[in-house]
Amino acid sequence: MVRRRLRALVRAGIGCALALAAAPALAAQPSRSAAASAAEPDGGATLAAAEREGWAYELPKHLMSPFCPGRALADCTSPQAASLQLWLVVQEAAGRSRADVEAELFERYGDALRAAPRARGFGLTAYALPIAAFVAGGIAVAVFLRRQTRAAARRERAPLASD
Repeated sequence: MVRRRLRALVRAGIGCALALAAAPALAAQPSRSAAASAAEPDGGATLAAAEREGWAYELPKHLMSPFCPGRALADCTSPQAASLQLWLVVQEAAGRSRADVEAELFERYGDALRAAPRARGFGLTAYALPIAAFVAGGIAVAVFLRRQTRAAARRERAPLASD
């Protein structure tokens, strides 16, 4: 019975660690599905409008503003942010690729534009450290429970002292 509980705890810990590992990838996916947009009263016109807009309107949502600390470029109200957003639209209209424009922005403003750290080099620790801490905590709980159940079993098997 105790072993089953211990196995269940270990499995739950592994499942949670895998869910945490997949969280950055899931966060990058769009939050609305095509079926949800099609079920709207306007017949999915918002999805069609989003498809027409292109990457220049989507990119500011994924970049931090160099002009408003702690805010996304799309949420920044400064005139410099508005001109940068307009610059993105002009670059898309000129036919430049999103990757080229992003490279130029990161060259101009640095990594402060990134809303999330890179998943390589030192930035990988932002993803790996919480997962490692969670797994280490699960192992610590499993070891603790195993020791406690063994100690309880030894106490049950120990002969009772005669009075």
